[in-house]
Amino acid sequence: MRWMRSRAAVLVLLLAPLLGWASEPPVPEEEADSASTAPPARGWHTLTRVEATTFALLPRAGAGGDAGFIQVEPTLIIDGGPEFGVNVGAPVRFRLWGGGEGAGFVRREDWDSLSDWGQLVRGLKFGSDDAPLGVWFGALEGHRLLSGHLVRRYSNRTNPDYHPAGGFFTGTVGPLYAEAFASDVLGARLMGAELSLDMEHLFFGKPEEHGRYTLGLSAVHDWGRAGGHAPTVTLAHVDATAVVVVRPDYEVHLVGGWGGRPGASGAWGAVVGAGVDAGTERLDLRLRLEARRQHGGFRQGFFGADYELARFQAAGPDGGPIAGAAFPDGYSAFGEAEVGWDAVHYGGLSRHLRLSLGAEAFSWGRFDVDGRVAVQLFARSLEVALKGLGVGMGQPGARYLGAAEVRWRFLGGRLYAMGTGGTLLFPSAEGTLRPGAFASVGLGVDHAR
Repeated sequence: MRWMRSRAAVLVLLLAPLLGWASEPPVPEEEADSASTAPPARGWHTLTRVEATTFALLPRAGAGGDAGFIQVEPTLIIDGGPEFGVNVGAPVRFRLWGGGEGAGFVRREDWDSLSDWGQLVRGLKFGSDDAPLGVWFGALEGHRLLSGHLVRRYSNRTNPDYHPAGGFFTGTVGPLYAEAFASDVLGARLMGAELSLDMEHLFFGKPEEHGRYTLGLSAVHDWGRAGGHAPTVTLAHVDATAVVVVRPDYEVHLVGGWGGRPGASGAWGAVVGAGVDAGTERLDLRLRLEARRQHGGFRQGFFGADYELARFQAAGPDGGPIAGAAFPDGYSAFGEAEVGWDAVHYGGLSRHLRLSLGAEAFSWGRFDVDGRVAVQLFARSLEVALKGLGVGMGQPGARYLGAAEVRWRFLGGRLYAMGTGGTLLFPSAEGTLRPGAFASVGLGVDHAR
């Protein structure tokens, strides 16, 4: 199935994030056209980058008040091909003003736990989908655990004071495909795994098309001991998938599943749906549509885009952690679209358009949406990225977050100006979320070899 084969692309994309995507120096369109027909280059490539920005972190209330910083962010990327890659570097914020009495020169909240040191590793990968084993470490953005019915569109950096390095492992043995992940490799936090059994391979031998008929079992547990203490929770799910149409440039699959919360009587959910994966020289497209049933507090996509905040305070009128928050019984419709489009088929990390959008509407009046989009304009000299999150819309206690980033490259593309801004939510010791905002402007320079 393409969700297995696309994992290699995910490994590469996560090595150079710009709100989850990469930003590369612009390439002239005539060169890009010739690159689209040339064979991929072999060998190792490196990119060094330094960004310096004025950075303001502005909580609306609470101890410390407003605070401003100068942020310096060095980066080193080494691309060793499909089997190896590394991206190291981290933003260091030097205080200019604010923060209250006793505030240090370097922002303490960025480095006050063992997990925070994980931010030094943005991406480290070994192996690929063509190898029997694969390992990846770094920030998780829009992460999905195989079928996605427990972990979908999850980010481990939603909490602005918690900067862990996550990781996942993939392996194939005969008809069995396995994936395990941890949201924090230096702390006891979210951990899970999914096993997918190729039924055609099991009963009829190795098929020409892998993963056409699969049976999967997944389980996820949150230990709640890093990034702030929160209640533990465990979920499990069983999935059956059948690829019913296979063509050279697209495939269609059907899925059905059932899940629950072990030890919680009456907490269960069911799902049926369909998906399309399409790929051409210039377009990558993934579409999903599912009908879901929730009962007793269980829901699909429990560990989602909002989870690192909801583990302290779920969106809605109750105001408690999501592990114990009331979730009405009912039905929902979930849709997801992921699009990558390149007008000249330049390839690599860079795309003229990248879009990821997920939305879920519930029968009792709630609506959730999470989306990210990045576009490159003017021969890739200008890049604009936006992301937004709305949870619990249509109900009291709805939650909204948003951010934007602009990069403009000049002087041959090695030097660029950038500006960012958006909203934040800071978990407090009392388990509540303190609203804030951030904004920055600055310059960056990089060099690719």
